Amino acid sequence: MTALATLLATALTWTAPASAAASTLISVASGRCLDVSNNSSAPGAPLQIWDCHGQANQTFEFTSAGELRTFAGTRCVDANGTTNNTRVVINNCGGQNNQKWRRNSDGSIASVPSGLCLDVNGAATANGTPVILWTCNGQNNQKWTTGGGSTPPPSGSRPCDIYASGGTPCVAAHSTTRALYAGYNGNLYQVRRSSDNTTRDIGLLSAGGSANAGTQDSFCAGTTCVITVVYDQSGRGNDLWYQGSSVVPGSPQSRPATATTESLTVGGNKAYSLYINPGNSYWRDGHLTGVPTGAAPEGMYMVTSGTHVNSGCCFDYGNSETTRKADAAGAMDAINFSKQCWFGGCSGTGPWVQADLEWGLFSGGSQSWNQNQRAFPGKFVTATLKNNGTTRFAIKGSDAQSGSLYTLYDGALPPGYNPMKKQGAIILGSGGDCCKPDGGANLSAGTFYEGAMVAGYPSDATENAVQAEITSAGYR
Repeated sequence: MTALATLLATALTWTAPASAAASTLISVASGRCLDVSNNSSAPGAPLQIWDCHGQANQTFEFTSAGELRTFAGTRCVDANGTTNNTRVVINNCGGQNNQKWRRNSDGSIASVPSGLCLDVNGAATANGTPVILWTCNGQNNQKWTTGGGSTPPPSGSRPCDIYASGGTPCVAAHSTTRALYAGYNGNLYQVRRSSDNTTRDIGLLSAGGSANAGTQDSFCAGTTCVITVVYDQSGRGNDLWYQGSSVVPGSPQSRPATATTESLTVGGNKAYSLYINPGNSYWRDGHLTGVPTGAAPEGMYMVTSGTHVNSGCCFDYGNSETTRKADAAGAMDAINFSKQCWFGGCSGTGPWVQADLEWGLFSGGSQSWNQNQRAFPGKFVTATLKNNGTTRFAIKGSDAQSGSLYTLYDGALPPGYNPMKKQGAIILGSGGDCCKPDGGANLSAGTFYEGAMVAGYPSDATENAVQAEITSAGYR
């Protein structure tokens, strides 16, 4: 098994090691962490869900004996009963069956004596909701992902390795500049030259490394080239083809982006960006290949630029309609980076990181004013979005060359967007209803260097680790 496959398997299943590394357990339904109430280590203290903060009362480890330990291994999670609605607590570790647990392949955790699952009571998502035992039903309020543990990702990890180790694996990963997995050694994108309409795939200099720009330079010498497709590195086949291609027909207002407009260096090596102007956009129907749909939680990031932007609709990357129509509130869940500000709440002249949730770009807060919003006019910008699908979304931004992520908004979904109604397509460079005869959703300008979408609600610790990796990549 490759190192990458091992990371993915660890994120999705648990097999009893001598002692698994301590980590947080994140509720798939809410994105909040399993938490011992009031940070109390006293026997009998009940479990609940709470915003993730990584302190001792949110750190758990499975042992080879089947225990689920917390507070640095000094207390055990205790079923305290065998019937539905039993409140789950912590207790002194005694080795009895009511302290034995089984991690199922779907992410649920079952009590060994009863077979009942750890359940967030009433499928609620609010801070302080009790965790109880309930008949296993496969719903998201009984599923838990691992993230934000005490063991950092392996040295050399790329963004999608980090997301996987945090329990939120990439379901789509795109870049024209570099590999987003340490073990990836496939193609990044395809160019087509105008002189004879032949195509060439552009790969990497080495596994996990930078793009082989020399291949493009040789192939496109003396003519012009466009980027026809950006390949998905996740292995799920979520390649982004330009709208208007034979793969994405019916988009007469869209065309491929010129391949040679902007060169840069990443890790000291030459690369090219996907330099999008009005009329360029890319798309993929990924709802059958792992892209979250409906109210399922998801996260995403992209590295873009604050120096090539406009106020045209809509420079998006993320979840969009399979119909390519504006299908109502909540049908989209995509990062928007532009100088548009639909409802207010944006400071300065932009560009801003916002959430395109369909029928609106949301800057956070009351929309009329968000004191945490700020512009990101720098050359390289990291933008993130995560959405638990029912109650909460968060947007963050930062310089992609240095510094930590800055939380622009973390709070309730707008009225009418609960629950989300995501369809599972992927959009890049336009709004979800691209491409109308008037081109109205395909008027944006923006630059795309890399980005990924993940299943589940990433922890803050995971996002911070991804940002740290991006700043070490050497964008220049």
